[in-house]
Amino acid sequence: MSVPTGSRWSPQRVDAMVTALVVALGVVDSWVKPYSGLLTGLPTPVIAVVSGSVGATLWWRRQRPHLVAVVVLIMHAVAFTPAALAVAMYTIGSVDRRLRVLAGFAAAGFVAGLAGIRGGMPDAGVREAADSLALIIGPLAVGYAVGVRRDLMASVQAHLADLERENQLLDERARAEERAEIAREMHDVVGHRVSNIVLAAGALQVGDVGTEPEVRRTVELIRADGRQALEELRGVLGVLSQAHVTAAQAPTEPQPDSGELPGLVAHARERGQLVELHVNGYPETLPPPVQRALHRIVRESLTNAAKHAPGAPVLVSVDCRRDGLHAEVSNAAPTGRPSSDLPRGGHGLVGLAERVELLGGTLTAGPHKGGFQVSAVIPHRRGAP
Repeated sequence: MSVPTGSRWSPQRVDAMVTALVVALGVVDSWVKPYSGLLTGLPTPVIAVVSGSVGATLWWRRQRPHLVAVVVLIMHAVAFTPAALAVAMYTIGSVDRRLRVLAGFAAAGFVAGLAGIRGGMPDAGVREAADSLALIIGPLAVGYAVGVRRDLMASVQAHLADLERENQLLDERARAEERAEIAREMHDVVGHRVSNIVLAAGALQVGDVGTEPEVRRTVELIRADGRQALEELRGVLGVLSQAHVTAAQAPTEPQPDSGELPGLVAHARERGQLVELHVNGYPETLPPPVQRALHRIVRESLTNAAKHAPGAPVLVSVDCRRDGLHAEVSNAAPTGRPSSDLPRGGHGLVGLAERVELLGGTLTAGPHKGGFQVSAVIPHRRGAP
């Protein structure tokens, strides 16, 4: 007997109720039925005990359906227990799909039924034989239909699960193709422009750009920045163009951390920015994700200050406290006019806020004393991996 998925009736509870009902029917039927198989003529309490015991074997019908069915068949010939026989045949029909097995149980049940009837009614005829056959064939057929329906439902559910997995694979493939297309477009557009900048700077460096050290240093800085931008762009495009990045495909170069903060400040000074760096504590002991976030915050803030506040002094403050990392990058009012040629995407601070939020911290940015300030607080466990 199957239980619908999501039903509040557990299989054990159903088995207990079915077993109790069959036992009760067997006991009560001992006083009602006109004959009791081979036990006909014995005291009714004895027949009731035997009939109840036969019904009790149905408790194990899920674990040992064939064995329980054989026991019930034998006892049906002895004590004539139609309720127990019907449940046993139903169970066989629902769990076994082999037609030869079902036919064997039908024949054995018919023989056991005739033996029980003949034992209690020597003059039994065709009607009693037909009733005995119906008692076997009916539950077997119903159980078989229920089992086939259950198998069909399981097959449909498995097919739906396969379709869902296939749709997921198709969706992942579509996303991978979309990322690859984005990577190609970025390579064709952004990579081409940056490459031209690097080539132009290289040509100026090789050619006659004058003897002014500042001019040559500026050209070298442009070329170095362009080459570094190309390298970072290739890394991003490599990730975009791969559906899955395995351990062998993962980047092997070290990711930026707090140890590169002096280099960021020195590089900004080479661009002409007035930058001061104040560090309190040991940021190199912070967890790597926090160090990377700190590096991105300082880099993005210095770049924004160079774009929107030219000539303004910039103060970078890094404070490693017990409650977490406190980082501030503030600039005063600009002394020059921002260039209108530089693109303004507006996504840098949004990306920084999302990165900090993923680490459980907060990031605020806004006007400050005539200038602009970016402040971040990131909780951490010092030395955590």
